[in-house]
Amino acid sequence: MPNLNIVSAAEAVRCVKSGDRVFLQGAAMTPNTLIDALCERHNELKEVELIQIHTEGSARYTEKPYSDAFITNSCFVGGNVRKAVNTESGAYIPIFLSEIHTLFRRNILPLDVAFIQVSPPDKHGYCSLGVSVDIALPAIQTAKKVIAQINPQVPRTHGDGIIHVSQISSAIEVDIPIHASHITEATEIEKQIGHHVAGLIEDGATLQMGIGGIPNVVLNNLKNHKNLGIHTEMFSDGILPLVESGVITGTHKKIKTGKLVTCFAVGSPKLYDFIDDNPIVHFKEAAYTNDTAIIRQNPKVTAINSAIEIDLTGQVCADTIGKFQYSGVGGQMDFIRGASLSEGGKPIIAMPSVTNKGISKIVPFLKEGAGVTTTRAHVHYIATEYGVVNLYGKNLKQRAKALISIAHPDHRENLEKEVFERFKS
Repeated sequence: MPNLNIVSAAEAVRCVKSGDRVFLQGAAMTPNTLIDALCERHNELKEVELIQIHTEGSARYTEKPYSDAFITNSCFVGGNVRKAVNTESGAYIPIFLSEIHTLFRRNILPLDVAFIQVSPPDKHGYCSLGVSVDIALPAIQTAKKVIAQINPQVPRTHGDGIIHVSQISSAIEVDIPIHASHITEATEIEKQIGHHVAGLIEDGATLQMGIGGIPNVVLNNLKNHKNLGIHTEMFSDGILPLVESGVITGTHKKIKTGKLVTCFAVGSPKLYDFIDDNPIVHFKEAAYTNDTAIIRQNPKVTAINSAIEIDLTGQVCADTIGKFQYSGVGGQMDFIRGASLSEGGKPIIAMPSVTNKGISKIVPFLKEGAGVTTTRAHVHYIATEYGVVNLYGKNLKQRAKALISIAHPDHRENLEKEVFERFKS
């Protein structure tokens, strides 16, 4: 077995040169020790482009004086880079999560260096990419150099997220917890929405849902369901009670029957303990988990996603607040389309009827500059705390009336006036 080239963090990042494009593994696996060491070289470097999806940590490279050396080019926008991508020191690439791999594999954005965090090698020399395989796998397969942060606290995961030590140019050793996220108490509104959404889920369904109050409430309402499956881009702690109680079995899935399929996971140490060396959990790259042709083969795919605002024709904005880039396209359309093509599938957009400031999220027109994440031709179910409507097959007038029925009562009269002004009926 080839020996790993173990060096200091300062030495490991010496390979990065001005003008290089560097990939950063994300979510719970963000290699922050390497990133911090690279930031320390800011006086020596210019125009180093950092490619990422969602990372955790302080993202020092977005702040002065480090941002003078680094350009953040993000395929998704998390809170730590949100300010940067809306200024001259950063940018956002609109792209489906299912297609980011093509940027690397087709040499559209060739990678000079990839920073990753992995488990120590096993006896055969293979390290695990842990709980973030997503776009990290195609990144390490195409980057000219791979720099690894080796950490015994990284869970060893089953699936495709492995890298042999011979592929690693140099490595550092750390022993620190990976990023953890804990379930927060759901609000009363989230509980109401979760109850409505749970009512749409049938026994034998294959679920896709993310992290947050609404998905967790939905899962809490599924304790009496049977033979649910998981094929998702990510999951968190909310699935654990359903796996332990036998509600989630995956026996009805056509693709990887009996397996929990995902491309990344974020949660508590308990979740990571569950995932570690667990053969029922399969981590795949996003090109697989978010492939509509694969998703649609499972039965009753129920995809639960969110929105920032929805107009009265059904256009869904989920990634911008007007011109401000808030998050990203991500995998919403991948799963909305996959669920709609699945036999008995249900694509669902779930959101509160108003913002924290009481502004309606159901609007006559999207804000100026807002992006359309899911088109009105793709949308099906919309859920708020006031109920659920299905827009599929409805004309524009019918859609508007249906959406008003689940809008906040304080805003319905104004929305009705807008509908009359638009349709004269």
